[in-house]
Amino acid sequence: MFDNIREDWHTYERDWARQGLWVMLVYRFGRWRYGIENRVLRWPFSFLYKLLKVLSQIMTGIDLPCEVRLGRRFLIEHFGGLIISGDAVFGDDCVVRNGVTVGLRHRGVRGAPVIGDRVDIGAGAKVLGPIRIGNDVAIGANAVVIHDVPDGCLAVGVPARIISRGKATSTHAAAGAAISSGNDSHADVGASAS
Repeated sequence: MFDNIREDWHTYERDWARQGLWVMLVYRFGRWRYGIENRVLRWPFSFLYKLLKVLSQIMTGIDLPCEVRLGRRFLIEHFGGLIISGDAVFGDDCVVRNGVTVGLRHRGVRGAPVIGDRVDIGAGAKVLGPIRIGNDVAIGANAVVIHDVPDGCLAVGVPARIISRGKATSTHAAAGAAISSGNDSHADVGASAS
């Protein structure tokens, strides 16, 4: 537990004020208490965990049950409105932002997402159902992901469209070339908005 807390401390840039760090401390404590085999000895720690969990939910707006399986260096970038199902699984180096829901697709139907390593989940995104999100995936803000996403892809939109990183990079480069050559069709929109 203490090695994980030390790593969390570094992940959150040694800043006690970050609400994600406090949620991670409560999460680590909740996981640790399951290591106490004697139920009578575990009971006071379970009671304390439940109290701390409710307090952290009220103070941060983050619901991260200790049943979630988190990889190393899990980062909650912004607090508020973050809900993660106890059945979810995250790989290493994942980043989630405010308003994200990772959980069941339908009430009463088991099956939460399994999320790979180095996944970046944008603000307001919903990742729902028994799906697999590959490694090195970026999920755009407010995307609703209900299907598997292969390694190295982007998921954007409602419902989410899957875009390979190679295609996204070439599209982005083409847009940049159009802007630098003066063929930006959106230039008038920005000028009229100011």
